[in-house]
Amino acid sequence: MKRLLSGNEAVARGAWEANILVAAGYPGTPSTEILENFAPMPGIYAEWCPNEKVAMDVAVGAAYAGVRSMAVMKHVGLNVTSDTFFYAAITGVESGLLFVVADDPGMHSSQGEQDTRRYCKFARVPCLEPADSQEAKDMVRAALELSEQFETPVLLRMATRISHSYSPVELGPERTLEPRPAKPAYEVNTGRYVMVPANARQRRPIMEARLRQVADWANDWPGNRVEMGDTRLGIVAAGAAYQYAREVFPNASFLKLGMVYPLPTRQVAEFAAQVERLIVVEELDPVLEEEIKLQGIACEGKSIFPLVGELSVETVRESAIRAGLLSENERPQQVALEMPALPPRPPVLCPGCPHRGVFVTLRKLKVVVNGDIGCYTLGSLPPLTSLHTCGCMGASIGVAHGVNKAGIQQKNVAVIGDSTFFHSGIPALLNVAYNGSSTITIILDNRTTAMTGHQQHPGTGHTLQMQPTNQVELEPVVRALGIERIYTTDPYDLDRLEAILRECMESDGPSVVIARRECALLPSVRKQYTPLRIQADKCIACGACRRVGCPALHKSDEIYAKTGRPKTEIDPLLCTGCEICAQICPVDAILFRSQLDAQPEDKA
Repeated sequence: MKRLLSGNEAVARGAWEANILVAAGYPGTPSTEILENFAPMPGIYAEWCPNEKVAMDVAVGAAYAGVRSMAVMKHVGLNVTSDTFFYAAITGVESGLLFVVADDPGMHSSQGEQDTRRYCKFARVPCLEPADSQEAKDMVRAALELSEQFETPVLLRMATRISHSYSPVELGPERTLEPRPAKPAYEVNTGRYVMVPANARQRRPIMEARLRQVADWANDWPGNRVEMGDTRLGIVAAGAAYQYAREVFPNASFLKLGMVYPLPTRQVAEFAAQVERLIVVEELDPVLEEEIKLQGIACEGKSIFPLVGELSVETVRESAIRAGLLSENERPQQVALEMPALPPRPPVLCPGCPHRGVFVTLRKLKVVVNGDIGCYTLGSLPPLTSLHTCGCMGASIGVAHGVNKAGIQQKNVAVIGDSTFFHSGIPALLNVAYNGSSTITIILDNRTTAMTGHQQHPGTGHTLQMQPTNQVELEPVVRALGIERIYTTDPYDLDRLEAILRECMESDGPSVVIARRECALLPSVRKQYTPLRIQADKCIACGACRRVGCPALHKSDEIYAKTGRPKTEIDPLLCTGCEICAQICPVDAILFRSQLDAQPEDKA
């Protein structure tokens, strides 16, 4: 039976068909949907972990214990878990161990577009790369079989276009849901699994020999295939880049790689010998190109195709035309469509977002704000423009502490989300308490992992598989780290929030402000929306309300006679009734919910 699946859905299906029993990860676009689709499947265990390192350790432990397992993350998550990635490569495993990492060429939702294949070479971990959803499903099983045959972890490299594009998938048989066998005894092997230097030195030659064996095996693996066509041009490609190149060069000869590290050297050499000109089409780094050149085989790649950004059919074609691989008349004729100019739509915080009140207040206080990864990163954009640094998950608190120790004229604060705080903010706050500074940390607690689609985390009270669990409260955690000055407030209450922050700014020593309000897009919150209303006769068109950056507020057609400026109106379909704009309005032209309740006849 065939189904139309995204690459992420196909990986989840492949993991289930291949009898993976334990899976762990941390949400991050473009990888999030893999575990979300895997978790409801019967007969398995899946969990969100506080961060990617914990997730990979969980998967490694499950493999050590004798069951097939996988860890799932986006490319920058591999940075977080690099220590585990390297030690798992040295120890190896006997049960199948799969790491699924989704790269983001073009940085659609990431702060960088690093190439995970580099990590695989660095750690000596075999890497497979699918070119469509069918291969994404099939390569899960292939990776696990490879893992068990050579006793190594294997990485499946996804990319945004493969993760989120749909293609037909031939499903395998439904997994037989039999009772799990009796728990196996844990096989103790300290020489292999205890990575003290003496043992690690013994494992290193084994790892290198294993890699040579995998490379030799790859020469005959059907996941790497030769598609002979016109021998004047030979193309080596993998993943999404293969799909683009196949469309641009339909008559060329192809070596389509499914294993991108280590390369099947014999197969590459044989293919190169059959073609007159060899080129490599790959996204991001010239990984394949460099490996082929190391074999002494002449080829071209990044001298033709872009090093930076996501490839597409158009970029591959235009690059080929510039390089003389295609003629100008091979460019498809474009049909000119007369389209009206679309207005720009910069990303903004959602209507009713609880983070908005924090940034409105920080802008007013004119402080330096060290930010973090999450929805609140949008606080850096106009009209809020109230976030001044943002590097990676958990960096805000450490950076703010460093700024504080360096000494600047302005006061500075760190902002970090609740999920990100659990991810990697705790050690940084511990450092603040330990080394002592007047760092102000604002934890934006919206009770979910909002940026990637409302996933659970240790503070939500539910697991990935929606089982009730211990709900970790922030205040006791912060107090246990050694912070004595802790405030919890509603970020919709601007006056109280400002008063707390001013008190923190005037005090010595560290302080933490927990701005707690549920994400406005959670289903439980959406049921409570009460749109506000502007009294147009009182509006003086000052625009103060629109400077909070709420999409529900926009210019009306009514003009304020004294200044000739447009007044503001509220879109009732977008307004959540958070009342931040009502608190900002200098002439009380926006009615609060309590005022609307007192005037029911005006609601219409």
